[in-house]
Amino acid sequence: MNGLVYLDGKLVPADEAKVSVFDHGLLYGDGVFEGIRAYNGRIFRLEQHVERLFRSAHGIMLEIPMTHEEVAKAVVETVRANGIRDGYIRLVVTRGVGDLGLDPRKCLKPTVFIIAATIELYPEEFYEKGLRLITCTTRRNIADALDPSLKTLNYLNNIIAKIETVRAGVPEGLMLNSLGYVAECTGDNIFLVEGGRLVTPPVHVGVLPGITRAVVMEIAAGLGMAVSEEMFRLSSVYNADECFLTGTAAELVPVVELDGRLIGDGKPGRITQLLRDRFHELVRSEGTPVYE
Repeated sequence: MNGLVYLDGKLVPADEAKVSVFDHGLLYGDGVFEGIRAYNGRIFRLEQHVERLFRSAHGIMLEIPMTHEEVAKAVVETVRANGIRDGYIRLVVTRGVGDLGLDPRKCLKPTVFIIAATIELYPEEFYEKGLRLITCTTRRNIADALDPSLKTLNYLNNIIAKIETVRAGVPEGLMLNSLGYVAECTGDNIFLVEGGRLVTPPVHVGVLPGITRAVVMEIAAGLGMAVSEEMFRLSSVYNADECFLTGTAAELVPVVELDGRLIGDGKPGRITQLLRDRFHELVRSEGTPVYE
């Protein structure tokens, strides 16, 4: 591993950036994180990512030992120290070192670390030809058990679903909530295009409020498109005019097939491509500057 990692206030060589085996982030998935992108020497929507990090931490009663401004500054410094202009940032806060019990009071100080590196996206072929998906049998966590709107280190629900997609030989899988409504994919939000309008599931069905999701909705509204958050079932996906996924790493990627059924004409749609083009224009010109 090359580069520098921010760890509890210091930049250390990546191969020396170590977390204790007694850290509750490792032992119990007790922590929160953000995935953030840098484009053209700027960090895209940094403030929104930091705000979501603090909301997630508040949701699990984890007090981050830094202010919003200090976290944002640490992200910028880490990206700058690694000389990255286009890349991916992983910002993590764990409960910290404790004992082998569950009691979070035994963790006296949270652990904060930031990794800034290059990123491997979906192959370009997926953006040109679209993704094939399956519907996973694993259902999305219910909010009464673990609120899916909190971006925590407990990702086992998504991982089990991801294993299904790997075994099926497809890159992504669609997850339903406990009532059978479409929620999101294992790592991305989902959108449909129906009669020229944009539709995506509301957060309360079991959806992470994605930053890229919000950006795409803003772009669509700016283009005069009707944008709606609605509950829908699989039949709506099968019969949509177009379908695409959004996420920090994936950006905006078209979907052309679900469960062996072609979506639309089985090719990436015109509106999907238009939104993707506008998204790329935006990320190249907006963001927190890293280099003066």
